[in-house]
Amino acid sequence: MVRITNSVAARKRTKRLLKKCKGFYGDRKNHLKLSKDALMSALAFNYKHRKLRKREFKNTWVTRIGVASKIHGVSYSKFMNGLKRLGCEINRKWLSELAIRDPSAFAQIVHAAKERLAA
Repeated sequence: MVRITNSVAARKRTKRLLKKCKGFYGDRKNHLKLSKDALMSALAFNYKHRKLRKREFKNTWVTRIGVASKIHGVSYSKFMNGLKRLGCEINRKWLSELAIRDPSAFAQIVHAAKERLAA
């Protein structure tokens, strides 16, 4: 009786793994065991860094809004509190874009938030 191997499926699995490792440095791109380890850690870092990138963007937006609101004489926390009391639902991303691209519109928003805090 002929011995049955799993060679077609195994080769397909190996090729799929090595294709994902294209561009890796040294033996990590063409040796199965090293490629597997490298790919697993690369995918783990990929997941982690996707989450970190969102955090870094939010920090950037907060910094931009803070600087722009300081120019108009109010701190970031008081500005955001004023917006919350106004019921304004503009997110931080759009606020930072306004601060950069349309300073006059941002100034009006800051003025409205200041008035709401004073009242």
